[in-house]
Amino acid sequence: MKTSYVFLAPGFEEIEAVAPIDIMRRAGMPVTTVAIDPSRTTVVGAHGVPYIADMTIAQLPANVDAEWLILPGGMPGATNLAECQPLVEILKNFPGNIAAICASPAVVLAQAGLLDGKKATCYPGMEGYGPWCSKVSFTGSHVERDGRFVTGQGPAWAVAFGGAIVEISLGSEVAEKVLDGMLVPSACRR
Repeated sequence: MKTSYVFLAPGFEEIEAVAPIDIMRRAGMPVTTVAIDPSRTTVVGAHGVPYIADMTIAQLPANVDAEWLILPGGMPGATNLAECQPLVEILKNFPGNIAAICASPAVVLAQAGLLDGKKATCYPGMEGYGPWCSKVSFTGSHVERDGRFVTGQGPAWAVAFGGAIVEISLGSEVAEKVLDGMLVPSACRR
């Protein structure tokens, strides 16, 4: 299986990165964290927690070949992701699965035009972040799937968001086994 890349920007919502990474790794999926700063791997989250990414965006191969590209939310994390032109170009040219949670569906994916005509969800209130959001059908669901895109509402749904990613890649049995092992209540899985 190809690796999945989780992009970390200063001010990212920590749980929205760590929960999906943990769930994917429990399922046996390779995950690589990528700092969007091309010169340093340490990234400080929205709540002051420093993380050391596996690599910087400058170290990514020219043609990214991955299982998933994943964007945690948080502010100003999502804004920092959206302002990272190398990342935006990678997203626009990537033909595979993309997942974003919290502010990132509206601030990053919608702004890049990737969710035009799609159903998505995001942190409540971010649906009107910019005029580009009017081209997206924001549903208010906890987790939304539309084609190759998975979007999540926010921190409380980071586990369900990670579970959806695993389910799409490895099937519902694997996802359920991982979530059962974590004692995740069924009401918190969708």
